[in-house]
Amino acid sequence: MEMLAASGNLSATDIYKKFKSTPPAISQHLKVLREANLVRVEKRAQQRIYYVNPEPMKELEKWIKLFTERMEEQYSALDKVLEKLRSEPPA
Repeated sequence: MEMLAASGNLSATDIYKKFKSTPPAISQHLKVLREANLVRVEKRAQQRIYYVNPEPMKELEKWIKLFTERMEEQYSALDKVLEKLRSEPPA
């Protein structure tokens, strides 16, 4: 995903060349990314050109922000409980 985001697009062959894994292994990873709708593929003659699909990435970014906010709220609540416990005299 980082390579595609940085380059804009890459052929499957260019992607294979950047990894030590076998082309079939990389192909399986690309298939998972396609099925998750995170990348798009365009056929040009005998090549397959891969692109990052921006819309699902935007949705993922929204989810991450919401998740982070919720976690921060939980950590803040935990901090308050711990601070209260620290300030209470030992039993």
